Amino acid sequence: MPAVTPELFLLVTGVLLLTTVLAGTLSSRFGVPALIGFLALGMLAGSDGPGGIGFADYQVAQTIGVACLIFILFSGGLDTPWKAVRPVLTPALVLATVGVTISAGVVSLTAILLLDFSLLQGFLLGSVVASTDAAAVFAVLRNQETKLREDVLALIELESGSNDPMAIFLVGMALALIAVPTTPLLNFVPDFMLQMFLGAMVGLLIGYAFTVILARAKLRQGGLFLVVSVAAALLAFGLAGVLTGSGFLAAYVAGVLAGNRDYPGRKAVSQFQDGLAWLAQVVMFLTLGLVVFPHQLPGVAFEGLAITAVLMLVARPASVFISLAPFRRFDWRAKLFVSWAGLRGAVPIVLATFGIVAGVPDAQAMFNIVFFVVLASSVIQGPTIGLLAKRLGLDRKTASKAPKAEAPPASPPVAKGEETTA
Repeated sequence: MPAVTPELFLLVTGVLLLTTVLAGTLSSRFGVPALIGFLALGMLAGSDGPGGIGFADYQVAQTIGVACLIFILFSGGLDTPWKAVRPVLTPALVLATVGVTISAGVVSLTAILLLDFSLLQGFLLGSVVASTDAAAVFAVLRNQETKLREDVLALIELESGSNDPMAIFLVGMALALIAVPTTPLLNFVPDFMLQMFLGAMVGLLIGYAFTVILARAKLRQGGLFLVVSVAAALLAFGLAGVLTGSGFLAAYVAGVLAGNRDYPGRKAVSQFQDGLAWLAQVVMFLTLGLVVFPHQLPGVAFEGLAITAVLMLVARPASVFISLAPFRRFDWRAKLFVSWAGLRGAVPIVLATFGIVAGVPDAQAMFNIVFFVVLASSVIQGPTIGLLAKRLGLDRKTASKAPKAEAPPASPPVAKGEETTA
């Protein structure tokens, strides 16, 4: 084996990045989220595949995953139109908190009863797979040329962008209880409130400061706008973390505020962050694919399919229908679609590394189960999302066939917001 020189390392990295993008593009053409292509190439490049790259450092993988998620969430916030999501703010936040908790509880109970997990191991597994991936859903819808009804799209977008902090808190809670089982549960309530409050406040502060700096600094070099945007995402996450707040929530909120204010170079910053978010996804999934050993996956096939079935058919629908019960604007069709559109993506896999790093018993098996769940969810739900939207009458083409008396006032704003939301 040749010595790993800097030139060889950079060459291999470039080839892997390019090939990963091509693999993701190919998988998207079949209605499957690009993450499948990214992960598949990572596994092929790993020690079990022809690539033979021996990488099993979960601490490094976790660090890379967290860093990538910062930019993915910040970019997602920049692309979130406040006018579109404001009407669904309350239901989205209820779904992102109460809904995530319900999903975690149902999966936890399944793991305890069906997989013979301990109470806290089941709670950890349920918390890990509780959050959804907005990027996967939107990528599938765009490739299938299905345009969702605006309020349903806004609900999925805001919920998916804001439910990661809740899942991360639950994972941290599970790990704390595993380490010290006698910790009173009520002790976590003020911690949660403080994390969310500080995360939101720091996000608002950094997002506002970011736009003010770009408006007043009068930077002569256009590229410096992009450097400041990277600094804003890192500052939001880092400052919130130092203050014991939710760094992920801070990064997302900072992006939302910045994305809905005017400042010089706004379009360039948005395009740059979008490209950076895609790069982050490629790097993150490629890295996570490297730490997976495909020969171990058949050993958790039954457990993975069981958790996937419960998650798709019981946990997610229960969380959606219960959380959205007070909001009558969403009928059963919208709730059913939101339930089915709850694809799992990068966050559960990254969170699964926390148990391994913390030395939780059977954490490797849990990681493999989570990886299996993400793959199964993407392969089963991904290709059917667009079809389900049409069957339920939630795509905008179906909505345009409504009586003409209602069409004139509704069509212009929908068409205008369509490009911004997508």
